[in-house]
Amino acid sequence: MHIRTLSLMAAVLVAAAPSLTEAQSIGERLKQRAADRAKQRGEDALNRKTDEAVDKAIDGGLNAVKCVVTDTECISKARDEGRTVVRTDKAGKTIPADVEIEKQAERAASTRSSGAQGAASAAPAAAAGPARVATAGAWANYDFLPGEKPLVVTDFSGDVIGDFPRRLEAVGGNWEVVEIDGARWMRGNGNRNQFAVKAAAPLPARWTLEFEMLGTAGECWLYPDADDEDQYLIFAPNHTGGYKRNGGSPARVESKEDGAGVPYEARVMVDGTYFKSYVNEKRVVNVPNLAYKRSDRVLFWCDGTEDAPMFIRNVRLAGGGRKLYDALSESGRVATQGIYFDTGKDVIRPESTPTLKEIAAMLSEHADLQLIIEGHTDNVGAAPANLALSQRRADAVRSALVSDYGIDGGRLTAKGLGQTVPATANTTPEGRQQNRRVELVRP
Repeated sequence: MHIRTLSLMAAVLVAAAPSLTEAQSIGERLKQRAADRAKQRGEDALNRKTDEAVDKAIDGGLNAVKCVVTDTECISKARDEGRTVVRTDKAGKTIPADVEIEKQAERAASTRSSGAQGAASAAPAAAAGPARVATAGAWANYDFLPGEKPLVVTDFSGDVIGDFPRRLEAVGGNWEVVEIDGARWMRGNGNRNQFAVKAAAPLPARWTLEFEMLGTAGECWLYPDADDEDQYLIFAPNHTGGYKRNGGSPARVESKEDGAGVPYEARVMVDGTYFKSYVNEKRVVNVPNLAYKRSDRVLFWCDGTEDAPMFIRNVRLAGGGRKLYDALSESGRVATQGIYFDTGKDVIRPESTPTLKEIAAMLSEHADLQLIIEGHTDNVGAAPANLALSQRRADAVRSALVSDYGIDGGRLTAKGLGQTVPATANTTPEGRQQNRRVELVRP
C-alpha cells in the first residue's frame, strides 16, 4: 500500500475518533493488509527473478537449455553436451524433474544398446556425409573402456513379460520383466531384491559391467565377491555412486545430473584390485586396492517397493581389456567393443570417447602405422541393410579420427563388411554382441 494512501486513511481514522479498542483493531487490520501486500510483492519479485534466472540460463549464462519434458532428443543432446536441463511443460512452464517413474521410463530412449551395436532391420537413409561423434564437453575426461569378450549379455527381449530373466540368476526378492513403451526392463518391487550376473567360468582379472538403472528411491549394492557382504559398490537412482570396503563406512559421490526418476548408464571397470565405477560420464569410484576373491558372478542387492520399484536393463558383463596396440602388434588386427552406436544408426555415441582417444594416441605414437577400419554387424535384419550400415559406421569412425583428433585421412581406410565375417556364431546374445564390432586391421 502506498504511503500517501496510508496517510489519507490515517487522517480519516483520526477524524472519526474511534475508541482505543477499535483503533487497535483497525490498526492491526491495516498492518495485516500491508504485510499481505508486501508478501505478495515479494512473491511476485521472486517469481520474476526465477523467470529471469531461467531465461539467463537459457541464454547461456548458466550453460542450460530448456526442453519440453517429453522431448527426449532435446534432453539427451543437452546431457551429451554437458549442459543443465531445465524441463518445461508444453506451455513453457518449468516443472520439477522427479516425475512419476513409469512416465519417465516411457520417455527414455527404448532402443539404446551396448557396444558397437546393432543390426539394421530398418536401416535409415544414408546421410549426406559421414556421421560425426555425438560427444563433447562432459565426456572429455571419461575413461571407461569395455571388455572385448562378452560373457553375459541380456536386454530381456527373449524373456516372457512377468517372468524372471532367463540369462540372470535369481537369488531373492521379487524381480520380473516388464515392458514400458516398447522397452524391456527388469522391475524389483520388494525390499532387498537380489540377483546375480553369472558367467560360465570365474571372471578374469580384467572385466567390465554395464547396465541401465531407473528408480526414485533406494539403492543397488554390487558385490564383486558374493561371499563378502561388507564390501560393495553403490549405485542409487538419484545418480549417486560410491563404495564400501571392509571395516569402513560407505563413501558416495554425487553426479551433477537431474537425479531420481531419470534413467542413467551405470558402469564398472575392474583391473585386478583396481575398481572404477561411473554414473553416465561421471566417475564416482576410483579405488586402486579393493581386494576381493574372484568368482563367476557379480551379486546385485537392490531396494524397491510397490510405490518406488527399481528398474534395471541392458546388462552386459565382459572380460578383457588389453591395450589396442599390443593386440594389433601380436595378430595384425584387433576388435573393439568400445565404439558405441544406437541400434540401426551410424552416429557415434559420446561414451566412445576413450576408445577413440586410444586409437588416435596409437596412431600419433606410431607415425608409420596405417589402418583399415572395418565395420561389422550381427545377422539380425537384412544383409544388404547391414552391409550399408557397417560401411556408414566405419566411415563415421574414420571421420571422427580425422576431424576430431587430427589424424591424416590418408592413413585410414573405412570398410563395411556387414554380417559377412562373424567373429563367432550368432546363436546367443553374447555371440551377437561379439559380432557387433569395429575392427582395426594393419594392411
